[in-house]
Amino acid sequence: MNKDQVAGRVEEAKGKVKEVAGKVTGSEKLQTEGVVDQAAGKVQKTYGDVKEQAKDAIKRDADKL
Repeated sequence: MNKDQVAGRVEEAKGKVKEVAGKVTGSEKLQTEGVVDQAAGKVQKTYGDVKEQAKDAIKRDADKL
């Protein structure tokens, strides 16, 4: 697991908290910020996943040599 995967998951969790807080308080702005944060977190997590897969593929191919 790399830092982008971790940071993405944290951002998704923070976004979910904001979204729920926005729903509870009736704040559309906070709710929308939460949804945006979740999307940004998902993008960062996916980027981290791709980096990890590439690293694994390079290592796997290097081991074949």
